[in-house]
Amino acid sequence: MPQGKPVSVPDDGLTTRQRRNRALLMVHTGPGKGKSTAAFGMALRAWNQGWPIGVFQFVKSAKWRVGEERALRVLGDSGEGGSVAWHKMGEGWSWIQRPGTERDHAAEAREGWAQIKRDLAAETYRFYVLDEFTYPLNWGWLDLDDVVTALTTRPGNQHVVITGRDAPDRLIEVADLVTEMGKVRHPMDAGQKGQKGIEW
Repeated sequence: MPQGKPVSVPDDGLTTRQRRNRALLMVHTGPGKGKSTAAFGMALRAWNQGWPIGVFQFVKSAKWRVGEERALRVLGDSGEGGSVAWHKMGEGWSWIQRPGTERDHAAEAREGWAQIKRDLAAETYRFYVLDEFTYPLNWGWLDLDDVVTALTTRPGNQHVVITGRDAPDRLIEVADLVTEMGKVRHPMDAGQKGQKGIEW
């Protein structure tokens, strides 16, 4: 297997092993498909290492039964790798106004973030997926300064991957890994809606 070599080695006083094993803050953003899919692929790797995994979905509907959720829950319950906890914040697709709903999506997002902060402080998980987390940040539901501070000062060896379009510049600046998913073509451009096995 090819060995990756860093372009430069910082003068930070860390050994190669210490630098290699430090916790990462990762962001998957951009207009293309695959941001969450890539994050869940990383969660599979974390599961294989025996790491406890916490998934926090901020926008996708709690009613959806997505394939990644089912697969990771089954794997988490198998006793073979790491444990998996899956949290859905609110009703999902919060920018759509639903008649008769009195839910305060911003408050639910704030409570979800408060739980993540508690979990980070307690080092509950080794790998976190904050799925569609850029949306409550961009809508002003969460304080960006608070988020950046909590993520950059998290204790222990906790990896965090954040997904969603239009990641704020401040988040991109502090992240260790940023991937922008570009879109060349998508079936929705031709009027085709999402389908089983591809979108969920």
